[in-house]
Order: sequence, then structure tokens, then C-alpha cells
Amino acid sequence: MNLDDPDDRTVAAGEYVLGTLDAQMRALLDARSATDDALRAEMYRWQDRLLPFASRITPAEPDLRLWSAIAARLAPPAANDPLWRSLRRWQLTGAFGIVASLVLATLLVLRQPAPDPARYLTLLQAPDSQRTGWIVEATAQRIRLVPAGSTDPVPPGKSLQFWTKPQGAAGPTSLGLVRPGTAIELPASRSPPLGEQQLFELTLEPESGSPTGKPTGPILFVGRSIRL
Repeated sequence: MNLDDPDDRTVAAGEYVLGTLDAQMRALLDARSATDDALRAEMYRWQDRLLPFASRITPAEPDLRLWSAIAARLAPPAANDPLWRSLRRWQLTGAFGIVASLVLATLLVLRQPAPDPARYLTLLQAPDSQRTGWIVEATAQRIRLVPAGSTDPVPPGKSLQFWTKPQGAAGPTSLGLVRPGTAIELPASRSPPLGEQQLFELTLEPESGSPTGKPTGPILFVGRSIRL
């Protein structure tokens, strides 16, 4: 290999950075790069190209038996043979192409945007006046119930109870008691799986809540979810 030849110098610098040179050639490049600015600059260029890829790939230690088998089957060609020089150049290009392809594929997977979590909104309205009194915002992580304005006081000895019922469910599930005019937030795990057209409602119950686990009092606010 002629290190004064620009093509050979580029190939040698690339193989040096990739770590594919034998010990003798690597020692030669170490010594030559100390005084050869062009060679040293080419090594830096290859480092800039390849080292960012290395930080994204998990190191793997090849089986020593594999290296021995490869070495035993390869006869060292003449270093200055034009065909071999061309082959070495293509080997380097191929190796770089494989590394680049693997890294690109990894980056494309990592940069795929995560699917947006489903988000549902429900306007709870009074059945008689259609006045919106509360808003329910639900995601796979949490459910928030927020008052949409002033709310009527609850009679003494009574309480508001929050319920939900997905389409097809056998009955409603209690999501707890609610203080008038006060927002609450609870984990979505308290609810059955969320979906569109899911029923949410507030009913008037005894102070400690429904004694049956099902709504017993009048419905004060009710609505069905829509997916945003």
C-alpha cells in the first residue's frame, strides 16, 4: 500500500479507524501519522464519520475461533497489486455501508413517533336544562372531572357520586364521591377500559355514597365521551 497515493491513504485511514488493519500495518500508520499531516487529517475525517455510529451500537465480542477460521482460509495477496488495492477499497466501502445501514435502520426505529395516547372528552349536562356542569377528560393514565362553572349546593345528608359505564357493560362503575365545585383526578385503573360513547354521570346519593354499589338517586349530570 502506497500511503503517498490519495486513494490508498483514504483506504488505509478508514481501515485504521475501523480496526481492520493487521498489527504491522497499524504500527506503520501510527508512526507515519505522527509526521504526515495529510494522513492524520484523513484519520480524523474517518473518525468523524464512524465514531458517532459506534456510540449507538452495543459492542459485541466475536468468537476467536471465527477469526482463526477466516485467517486460515485467506492467503495474503500482494499489497501493491492493483486488483487487491481495488478490492480493499471496495471492502472498506462495503464495511462502511453495512455500518451506516445498521445505524440508519436503528435510528429510524428509535425516531418513529410514539402513537398518540387516546384522549376522551365528555361534557356532563343536566338532563332537564342541557346545562354543562362538569367536564371529564380521560386518558389511559388518568381521569379528570372538572367543574364547568358554578354548581348547585348539595342538600344536607346527600353527596355527588361519579359513575361510568362503557358501551356493552353490564352496569355502571363507581369512580367515587365528588365535592361540589371541586375538581378531582383519579387513575384510569379505577375505571373499566376507556372508549368512545362511554357514559359518565353524577348522581345524588346518600352522604356516604350509594348503599348498593349502583346509582340510586336522580341523575344530575350525564354525558357520553368523544375521542379527540
